[in-house]
Amino acid sequence: MASDDIAQLADALSKTHVGDGELSLKGLGLKLDDSESVAELLGKIEQYPVLRALRLEGNTVGVEAAKAIAKALESKDQLQRCYWSDMFTGRLRSEIPTALMCLSGALMSAGAQLTELDLSDNAFGPDGVKGIEQLLKSPSCHTLRELRLNNCGMGIGGGKILAEALIECHKKSTAVGSALRLKVFVAGRNRLENDGASALAKAFQLMGSLEEIHMPQNGINYGGVMALASAIRHNPELRVLNFNDNTFTKRGTLAMAQALRHLRNIQVINFGDCLVRSEGAIALAAVLTEGLPVLKELNLSFGEITAGAALVVAQAVMDKPHMEKVNLNGNCLGEDGCDVLREVLDNVDKGDLLASLSEDEGEPDDEEDEDSDTSDSDGSDECYEEIVKENGMNGGESPEKPQSQAEILSFLSNPSAEKLSHMKMNLQQGVNVSEPNKAAELFLKIGSLHSQDAEANAAVFEVIDGVLKKVLSASALQSHCFLTTLLVLMGVLKGEGKMKKVPLVPGQLLCLEHAVQQEYFTQHHASVFHTLLSRNVDALKSCSSARDRLSSALEKKSHKYH
Repeated sequence: MASDDIAQLADALSKTHVGDGELSLKGLGLKLDDSESVAELLGKIEQYPVLRALRLEGNTVGVEAAKAIAKALESKDQLQRCYWSDMFTGRLRSEIPTALMCLSGALMSAGAQLTELDLSDNAFGPDGVKGIEQLLKSPSCHTLRELRLNNCGMGIGGGKILAEALIECHKKSTAVGSALRLKVFVAGRNRLENDGASALAKAFQLMGSLEEIHMPQNGINYGGVMALASAIRHNPELRVLNFNDNTFTKRGTLAMAQALRHLRNIQVINFGDCLVRSEGAIALAAVLTEGLPVLKELNLSFGEITAGAALVVAQAVMDKPHMEKVNLNGNCLGEDGCDVLREVLDNVDKGDLLASLSEDEGEPDDEEDEDSDTSDSDGSDECYEEIVKENGMNGGESPEKPQSQAEILSFLSNPSAEKLSHMKMNLQQGVNVSEPNKAAELFLKIGSLHSQDAEANAAVFEVIDGVLKKVLSASALQSHCFLTTLLVLMGVLKGEGKMKKVPLVPGQLLCLEHAVQQEYFTQHHASVFHTLLSRNVDALKSCSSARDRLSSALEKKSHKYH
């Protein structure tokens, strides 16, 4: 250790106060190679009768120095907080696990009861996780409340080791009557991917005590997001969710939306750069309308969200009394969409909620296709059914009779007024709110039978009313999924995956006009539908007269809502 480093260490230590219980070398940039280089630090540790926190971050500690520090810590049974981030710069990766094992062993020997452990920015990989594995399983971590492992390069293997260690710690601590109650978990930039995230999700679900989860930039897509969504449902005290820069797509966003319905304490949601897309954004808006009462911040930036969907989100956040910021930057609003979004919020004195839109990507081209990742998102009902099953929800549905489903499929393949007349009851009873794709297709098939015949139309409206009353009386999330699916099939909203636009006839829009005027089609439903339709009226130009009647009915119904 150079003489100037020794002088700097001595100066830093001379400014510490024994009475506060914290010994800090934070950010000094010292190169601590051996026992000689840490001699003054060891002396200072000995002077602390009650050492509660040790800050070594921003220095570089070699194996021999770590062994010497560990020896001094073996008597410090009151140590609770270890701030050891960015502690191995310039060290061989093979040295780090040994150094961590030495320090971990000292904490266990001392019988320390840790509450905070921060090893962020150490790039130690899976082997580094092995270096703290035994510590995490030990009684010294039964009291752990905050674990920070940001930017450590753990990878899938390290994520699995960490998950198993947390699970074992929880089991052992529970067995002695004091279950591990971890509150803060930070593991961004670790290349955890689906398998690592799924392993950690099991630990999260078991603990059920988390208040903050930060896992940005981990290469997690739908499979891992689904596992995490299932786990967060079991952590009712969650306040902060940060999954920035992973890949949700529609399927993952729907899973998260379902999970968020169970949480009442969420204050910050960061799903920025997660490719939530328009359908996912509308699903999250649905959850906002019926829950998340204390939400303060919502980040849906860089998610390929179009202007209509962004407006639905904006409408959903308006009534949130604690809302401080909504970030929709970097999406596909277009110049006009940005202006309308600002205007909508300004009109209710909420303009200050909106983050900058300076990096908007502009309106998407019609030929652009959102199913570039079709292996992850096929736009089918299996997506929603799987989410409902995984989250233990069925929207109040009873199991359907195979006969009803067979009759519905027969009708969908070849609709006719005669079939409709004979199958009215089965069509109404057989529709499943957890299958928005089939429900929307059924609506359009029924609507295609609209004609000039008054008796035939009465049958059409009767079935339409029965189907929509069932679908739209479900949860806000389920009804929004149906409405957005219907708009995708109509070509009004750009969807994800393989759903194709259905050729429209005026009768389908006239059936919608009829539905809008019914009690089951609420002002809120009308507002969402009108907002999305008004952003793309040209999609229905082939049925312009019926479109105008529908738009008029929607505007009239939604007027009071606004």
